[in-house]
Amino acid sequence: MFEFGRDLRKLFEKARESEDLGWLELVGPELVQIEARREGIDAGRVSAPRPFDGWMRASALWREHARRTGSRASLDRAASTASDAARHTSNPDQTAAAAIESAAIHLLRFDLFGGPAALTAALSDLQSLTCERAVTRSAAAALHARLSARRARLSGETNALLDAGALLDAAVHDARSLPPPVADELRLDRAAMSLEAGVARRDARMLDQAGRDLRALVEAASPDQRPLTRARALALAGAGMAALAALAKDETAAAQGRALFDAAADQFTPDHSPLDWATVLLASASEATPLIVLAQAEAMTCEPGLLIGALVRERRLSAEVAVAETLSDVRGLNGLEAAVRRRLAEPGRIQPLDWAADQIGMARLVLARARLTGEAPRAVGLMLAEALETARELGAGALADRAVLAMPEAAV
Repeated sequence: MFEFGRDLRKLFEKARESEDLGWLELVGPELVQIEARREGIDAGRVSAPRPFDGWMRASALWREHARRTGSRASLDRAASTASDAARHTSNPDQTAAAAIESAAIHLLRFDLFGGPAALTAALSDLQSLTCERAVTRSAAAALHARLSARRARLSGETNALLDAGALLDAAVHDARSLPPPVADELRLDRAAMSLEAGVARRDARMLDQAGRDLRALVEAASPDQRPLTRARALALAGAGMAALAALAKDETAAAQGRALFDAAADQFTPDHSPLDWATVLLASASEATPLIVLAQAEAMTCEPGLLIGALVRERRLSAEVAVAETLSDVRGLNGLEAAVRRRLAEPGRIQPLDWAADQIGMARLVLARARLTGEAPRAVGLMLAEALETARELGAGALADRAVLAMPEAAV
């Protein structure tokens, strides 16, 4: 995307002079990690001229590395450096900025690993902030709106969803002073909420709003400068088009959705942002998705407890079960079951979301074998009910949906 050496040095110099970290989209996670370490080392020197700024940049870099790779260690380093920044504040606005960064880390922790407690911790960080600069006030409002949207979606209450939508609208209206990456995250969240509500309620106004937000994001995000933002907007548009096509049974719309997913996948390589790539893959995956591709995604999202990793594992196992059933391969199903049971038998090592994904896979295995052998499936309802409850408790709606789809009634 650019010449290494001089151009790369210019990018990192730009990072030290600006709050806009959009340039990070041009470099791979390894370079983000290297620069995060360097920023932390520089900020920790006794001679550091502005340690607060250095710790804040280090935290933002570690947070971006975690967002792309799912690394729990990087997320923990982001939290640690944000705490270091909080210890070096010199005015109320810096104190507020450090609290906002801490809340952003909690928000990302929820997105990556689930757990409503992370949202509660984030909202706690945002309480009673004193913001002197307009950009800090806007950043606090934007993050509060994004947190409220997630809590509203967890609750499913109509009033909470309406209130969250109003907060997102107000925050977007006041986003002019925000750095582009922060404003883009806000608009992506508003588009996602509008799209979800618009599809569920057949609400043309909300669908139009989502379309406007996504079109603006795609047009503003150059593939040569903001490939990841562009890909995320294209993938969200593809998901919306696919949902509408399914409702209307419109093959033309379905083809448009697939084209949008293909365009999103073309913006970057899997190693440039493994989690973004896996997200696009899951959103666009069909029965024709090769097992080798799903296995590659699983290898790139293997951090224990990672939501996207649990979703990929469940999808890969589902695909393997489907292949074995198509081939009437009972022995193959038995081998898959043995592998799942070995993983489930590792006490203290398997995370709740991974456990839920394996429970869904085990239920699919049992049902497939029952169809092939005629034997009565046992404990399927219990497996899926426990997986569904675990996913919902952790706020993993996508995994909960997979548990519902696996239920025998849904299959029939």
